[in-house]
Amino acid sequence: MPDILQFLQLIVVTMLFLVMIFGIGFILNMLLKTTWFPIYLFLIVLLPLAIWWTWDESKSAVGNFTAFTYVDILPVIGGFIGAYISGAAIRALRRGGYKMF
Repeated sequence: MPDILQFLQLIVVTMLFLVMIFGIGFILNMLLKTTWFPIYLFLIVLLPLAIWWTWDESKSAVGNFTAFTYVDILPVIGGFIGAYISGAAIRALRRGGYKMF
């Protein structure tokens, strides 16, 4: 039973990251009049910051990167998908003639 609960928590946290990054990216796209800025921000700022935050000095560089499991990687993939969807949504709205976006 605990394995099922942990799997459900993983699904919830992945969807939460997707929706949260989508919302933040959508707002940034509207305010800055960009399309793919959230993806660049995600790749240039958030990923290195997350790696730096979890870095363990007692391990080697290879040991630090192999310490990540699917539980660490799936929410990151969900956030990246959310950033991509926010850019795609803004692009679709602009192509649809909405000048506000």
